[in-house]
Amino acid sequence: MEKLFYPIGEVAGMLGESISLVRFWANAFPQYVKPRRNAKGNRLFTASDVEALRQIHLLVKERGLTLDGAAKAMAADRAGLQKRVKALEHLKAIRAQLREIKKMY
Repeated sequence: MEKLFYPIGEVAGMLGESISLVRFWANAFPQYVKPRRNAKGNRLFTASDVEALRQIHLLVKERGLTLDGAAKAMAADRAGLQKRVKALEHLKAIRAQLREIKKMY
């Protein structure tokens, strides 16, 4: 069962990035990432927010785009970008499985 909300530390762990970078991206892309806040003021991200952050991560960290370039790419083809992010996640999972198999032999 998927969680409704993810704390910022968990989101940072999913992306392999720092909490401060996730916070920065959330502030830089308010049209795509809209975290809610709990009573203590902590950011809570939805699955949609996490997906948008994964797309931002792909564009900025893996493709080397600037924040403006990433915003333009997201505006131009969000559906295609979502498919690429999912494909990349599957490939990373397969790579991890292959590494585990290689360790066994």
